[in-house]
Amino acid sequence: MLEKLQSVPEKPGVYLFRDSDSKVLYVGKAKALINRLRSYFQKSSSLDPRKTALINESRDFEYTVTGNELEALILEANLIKQYKPRYNILLRDDKSYPYLKLTVNEEWPRLEVVRRIQKDGARYFGPYVPSGPMWTILSFIRNTYGIRTCKYSLEKRMRPCIQHQIRKCVAPCSGKTDRGQYMDLIHEVKLLLEGKNRGLLDTLKKKMDRLSEELRYEEAALVRDRIRAIQKISESQKAVAPDLGDADVVGIIRNGCAAAFRILFIRNGFMIGSRQFLFRGVSDESDGYLLKNFMEQFYGKEIMPPLSVLCSFMPEDALTMSTWLSEKRGGAVKITVPRRGLKRELVAMAEENAEILLRNEQERADTLMNDIAELLHLRNVPNDIGAFDISNISGKEAVGAFVYWGEGNFRKGRYRHVRMDAVKGPDDYAMMKEMVKRTLKNPDNELPDLLIIDGGRAHLEAAAEVLREEKITDREVVGLAKDPDRVFLRDEKIPVNLDDGRPAALLLRRIRDEAHRFAVAYHRKLRSKRVFESPLQKIAGVGKKRRFALLKHFGSIEAVRHSTAEEIASLKGFDRRLAEKILGALS
Repeated sequence: MLEKLQSVPEKPGVYLFRDSDSKVLYVGKAKALINRLRSYFQKSSSLDPRKTALINESRDFEYTVTGNELEALILEANLIKQYKPRYNILLRDDKSYPYLKLTVNEEWPRLEVVRRIQKDGARYFGPYVPSGPMWTILSFIRNTYGIRTCKYSLEKRMRPCIQHQIRKCVAPCSGKTDRGQYMDLIHEVKLLLEGKNRGLLDTLKKKMDRLSEELRYEEAALVRDRIRAIQKISESQKAVAPDLGDADVVGIIRNGCAAAFRILFIRNGFMIGSRQFLFRGVSDESDGYLLKNFMEQFYGKEIMPPLSVLCSFMPEDALTMSTWLSEKRGGAVKITVPRRGLKRELVAMAEENAEILLRNEQERADTLMNDIAELLHLRNVPNDIGAFDISNISGKEAVGAFVYWGEGNFRKGRYRHVRMDAVKGPDDYAMMKEMVKRTLKNPDNELPDLLIIDGGRAHLEAAAEVLREEKITDREVVGLAKDPDRVFLRDEKIPVNLDDGRPAALLLRRIRDEAHRFAVAYHRKLRSKRVFESPLQKIAGVGKKRRFALLKHFGSIEAVRHSTAEEIASLKGFDRRLAEKILGALS
């Protein structure tokens, strides 16, 4: 990779790191690609543990030059969405948010629920999160105004459907509906969705008074009923900032390795919904980088940005981010960090809710760890948990795996796997001892408070022996066997059953299963590599060119094996000594 680094240009663009299987590990963008990529490989660079693990696992990188930073940001967001690289901070939220779409671009507009915004001339209202209030408003509008729900073009007259018969549609399809009156209804619906209820009510009251003066009492009664219905629906709408208009309020609270986000959706001064997110394992990331990644992925979905985004602090590349959001909206979007007044109060409200989320999650995690300590009869409550497992077939391609659980999630940057070269034959207990010993002796590994050994009493004793040899007395170790799921404790003869559905039992099984998955995946990788590995690769002096020459001339390994030393020595680049060495290795 260092040789490839020399050809990277000093231009804006996006870069990807890939592992040995060409799987994308990380996607990033840079104003100057050469400077950013060089920072990963400079020995003087103090990389955080996550980036160090990324470089250790990476086997190649690639980059794409873009015209400017905005193009790089858009490409980065799309690639993260496509590949979901595990070293990126990922917004694990695959939900799309509902909007109300008023098709003012049609001759006879209608109102429908959509989850994708298009630049088609229609008016979109939302997002509504949660969606309950949206369905209430939609039902009210359909019952009160009678605008159409069908998607027919209405170019030709047709017989009205049952919606007209039950008085929920004025039936513009019949050809008898006055379009001017219909558009008046649409105008009222638009004012209602915009939250301009006061002006709408004033207009309707004047209309009711005029109809009464003209002795059109039935029509006046209908308007009166509409006024009462709007007054009732207005009571459920909470105006938090009448003069603010459209804004998203993003509150962020950080605590150790966790960060909580709360985003409030304010439209026309009304709070129409909110959403919360929790990120773990982000202690090494700056505030600005974390917020940039959140906004990049959140607004990269089918979401219409508002006129203003109010934040706890400014994201990285704020100017580029603002330009990108403006292009998505089709109008200027401003990112600000308010310091006083109503806007600051809204950010503080979002931060308070984010803090509650973080506190509740921490309390839940603490309760879970307390339950684990009680279930396993531990002396101390663990803060983190590690698990070991071994995978092999009759001792071949034997591997060991270690996984780490901390701060409420798997920390994949601390996973480890090793090949069991020192153990000969199918000796699981010796392999477990080697795996634990090599993990403990690695200075880069942090030893968790609780160690889980995948296996029964004998596997537990093998691991415990290593702890005694290393004089480690402040760590707990247990064995977790399968079928049935039960935990073996060092100082107790009777194992603890994990047959119930308690969260503590489920978490222990989940960590054990993750260690098993990680070990099996590495074992399969080595086994697959061995299957496709040419036996010629193991012969000293037979490089890539000579292997290619042999296979090109003889057609297969089997044909080489049945050839003579004279036939091999006659090829360019071979002699009799090397030919005899090849035949001896293949025999």
